[in-house]
Amino acid sequence: MTHMTEATTKADDIFDLSLTVQETTQLNATTAVLAFKSELIAPLIKPGQFVNIKVNDTLAPLLRRPLSVHRVEGDIFEVMVKVVGSGTKLLYNALPGSTVQVLGPLGNSFDYARQDYDTAILVSGGVGVAPMTILDDCLRQAGKEIFNYVGGRTASDIIARKLTNLRIATDDGSQGFKGTVVALLEQDFPEFAKKRVRIFSCGPNRMLQALADFSMKKNIPCEVSLESVMGCGIGICYGCPVHVKNEQGEPDGHKLLCQHGPVMDAKQVVFE
Repeated sequence: MTHMTEATTKADDIFDLSLTVQETTQLNATTAVLAFKSELIAPLIKPGQFVNIKVNDTLAPLLRRPLSVHRVEGDIFEVMVKVVGSGTKLLYNALPGSTVQVLGPLGNSFDYARQDYDTAILVSGGVGVAPMTILDDCLRQAGKEIFNYVGGRTASDIIARKLTNLRIATDDGSQGFKGTVVALLEQDFPEFAKKRVRIFSCGPNRMLQALADFSMKKNIPCEVSLESVMGCGIGICYGCPVHVKNEQGEPDGHKLLCQHGPVMDAKQVVFE
């Protein structure tokens, strides 16, 4: 895919643009939010989608970094980055005015606009909170009742930027409920028992597995946003396979996360 200027359009609504960092907000020692301006990409983004960012023009790091879109306002969109290696560290330290290559929007989105539920329960763990702010915004515009469940190992792991109606859990009890965020949801569930509920989630696989088990036990629809290393983000490199199950719960091969995700039905995923 060729690089494009901001004025270039593309028929399939995926753009590869050199964008300038408008603002960097460091939330803690390892997590930051970067803001970009694009009249092409921002209006197309749906909750749950991501962009693939090449942090510089060198071969180190070679691969782009897939980052969930955190928030959109007008032609400004934000991504959240957590330092896990050299590429994400460069993004964490990116200064306003610096430029990176951004491919997007990519992937599918949360199915938030459907009419078969009234109450949205958003469950996130750690940096899995990244796509929940844009989802929260869209759910409020759709008139849904929203509850945000946010979990972390300790209080310093909790990120709840611009989320509404918060319920917090930490493993060590340093903030909110002592225990996992799924355990907190299970404790609170009686108040949702008579509501038409849909769960939207993003976080570590261990949390998503527990949430999938809970949602299946309660027969509640649950969408999960998965994370994976991605080279291209468009299905060419074949680097993001996710093992899946069929309707009978039997192994059914795999799907590429960039093509069939990052959002999937929790009942379909084999968590590894």
